[in-house]
Amino acid sequence: MSGGAGSRIVVTGATGNVGTSVVRLLSEDPEVGSVLGLARRIPGWSPQRTEWAAVDLASDRADLAAHFAGADAVVHLAWAFQPTHDPATTWRTNVLGSIRVFEAVAAAGVPALVHASSVGAYSPGPKDRAVDESWPTHGWPDAAYCREKAYLERTLDIFERDHPGTRVVRMRPAFLFKRESASEQRRIFGGRFLPGPAARPGALPFLPDVPGLRVQALHTDDAAHAYRLAVRSEDARGAYNLAAEPVVDAKVLGEMFGARPVRLPRTAARSAVAAAWGLRLLPASPHLFDAVLRLPLMDCTRARVELGWRATRSATEVLEEFLDGLREGAGADTAPMRGRKVG
Repeated sequence: MSGGAGSRIVVTGATGNVGTSVVRLLSEDPEVGSVLGLARRIPGWSPQRTEWAAVDLASDRADLAAHFAGADAVVHLAWAFQPTHDPATTWRTNVLGSIRVFEAVAAAGVPALVHASSVGAYSPGPKDRAVDESWPTHGWPDAAYCREKAYLERTLDIFERDHPGTRVVRMRPAFLFKRESASEQRRIFGGRFLPGPAARPGALPFLPDVPGLRVQALHTDDAAHAYRLAVRSEDARGAYNLAAEPVVDAKVLGEMFGARPVRLPRTAARSAVAAAWGLRLLPASPHLFDAVLRLPLMDCTRARVELGWRATRSATEVLEEFLDGLREGAGADTAPMRGRKVG
């Protein structure tokens, strides 16, 4: 990382699930002199050597270049998942806001940009083997989240062509969880009134086993460690897959919940999700459900070899921690992460 001790790192979306972990790890790094966290609302939480600025990426009045001036790297994490019923709103924040970040990085002459892409950027792929970073990133076009992540992959292709002096890293993590993210993720995906006790073992007699429901998970702190390595390594460029073992499927979840997996046709499961979403009982859209069933499994060899990165927690440990947080209404002292126990 250029500059050595005293290096300045700017983090967008610094108060969310990933941002809080990235800011904390960077603030503890002796080679980082200062961290500037950008978020729509200033948090009460303030780690060492960290400053905050209130910035809304959806606004074209935000002077991002001024915030980025003198930075050694920008870590771009800001993202809005809701409202899924109004994709134009998420497009303004996620796509147009990200383009403003990229343009400001270039205008301020920041030498490194580390961007939060996702497994959701990948085109449909296999569930019986893992793919590397060369797998196409055209997303699942019907899901706003995947469509936006894929669009930004193409935007970064152009950015790298036009700004060869900027080191660009694209992180493509699996689904990210930690205990403190439980309340936020319940509100985003399950609904603010989903009772926490439903996550306890033995609460469900059976779990639906939907064809294609095989996904990967990762602890947010492990993902944050990869971001820190990417910031510090001047050789890190391009895309990196990030995920933990084992692959999560109905069998794994059934063992965790003490429930019996029961085969459920994909059409029946989707119809139930679509009905709940249409009635606004479920925030997660059926389009995202479609995408999850088609996401490929990722091979993380490149991150291990080039970054020296490895997940320290298994996927089952990650989910057990998250479910414990869900039962307890866990959160953190930031607006997106605020805890709330239901039921």
